[in-house]
Amino acid sequence: MRTSDFYYDLPEELIAQHPPQVRGDSRLMSVDGDTGFIQHMNFLELPSLLHPGDCLVVNNTRVIPARLLGVREDTGAAVEILLLKRLSKDSWETIVRPGKKVRKDHVVVFIPGKLSCRVEEVLDTGNRIVRFFFTGIWEEILDEAGTMPLPPYIHEQLEDRERYQTIYSRDPGSAAAPTAGLHFTKELLGEIRAMDVTIAELTLHVGLGTFRPVKSGEITEHVMHSEWYSFTQEASEQVRMAKARGGRIIAVGTTSCRTLESVAAKDPEMNASEGWTDIFIYPGYTFKCIDALITNFHLPESTLIMLVSAFAGKEHVLAAYKEAIEQKYRFFSFGDAMFLTKMQSAQQETEG
Repeated sequence: MRTSDFYYDLPEELIAQHPPQVRGDSRLMSVDGDTGFIQHMNFLELPSLLHPGDCLVVNNTRVIPARLLGVREDTGAAVEILLLKRLSKDSWETIVRPGKKVRKDHVVVFIPGKLSCRVEEVLDTGNRIVRFFFTGIWEEILDEAGTMPLPPYIHEQLEDRERYQTIYSRDPGSAAAPTAGLHFTKELLGEIRAMDVTIAELTLHVGLGTFRPVKSGEITEHVMHSEWYSFTQEASEQVRMAKARGGRIIAVGTTSCRTLESVAAKDPEMNASEGWTDIFIYPGYTFKCIDALITNFHLPESTLIMLVSAFAGKEHVLAAYKEAIEQKYRFFSFGDAMFLTKMQSAQQETEG
């Protein structure tokens, strides 16, 4: 399969530049993975698609203000550092811009006398390992110095940081939000729980690599970034109990999907685990855990549109995207959502 097989033409005005005025006031497109049948709904109507006994799995990661603006200590030149992956108490893998002007042993100052860093290593990818020097509590310093690293296709400023957080976010570490979860309100979650639908939480810290384009012509040549996840004992028990009673496992977002499928690939019993995953899901993949997926609309030729194509069928997904464009849905991080059910495995293998 070629990367170009997952291209579609999106008018720029359909890229949502800000969240809806009221959280949850989004559209929801339901797509049947077997038939391709489409329903147009409001996101607050989601409970009508759920069944008692189902298990909704959400990613409780919290976005950190991972974009830091500083100056080189020796020249005063402006430098931007994006935090990607925490390696130790004070060391991170980062993206540095402009990279050519920031080399090993260079020092960048963000708040004089309070926060600075030194480049320890330049990786083959061009990313930098940097060590931070700070006075006080790291999380408080970062909150003071950093800003939200919004996706590159969003050009407007975000007035309220919490609108780029899910209401159930609690574990800081992501450089980007698990955006399918941005639609949920406390009232909606309460309504879902009252239906005897379990809500399980896992953690996957989303890296900026999620926005990295697929540059290879053949999708199998693409190298995925790795991200840290935690699948707790409580989540394990909730997922296994739902399966045992015939309920569906419904992943909220591709991050929850990739975590669940990573766990299932290593251990079909879905026991608790944590670690790093670089799972790459594209058509031909046989899903081992999830039965339905709630997700936003994704970039053309991205690994995420490949994932949803593997789940609900490429023809069905691209047809749904075509209809979404005709119906003027809002796309990407602050856009509208889809509810996808899984294509039968025999059809998945035929497509692959």
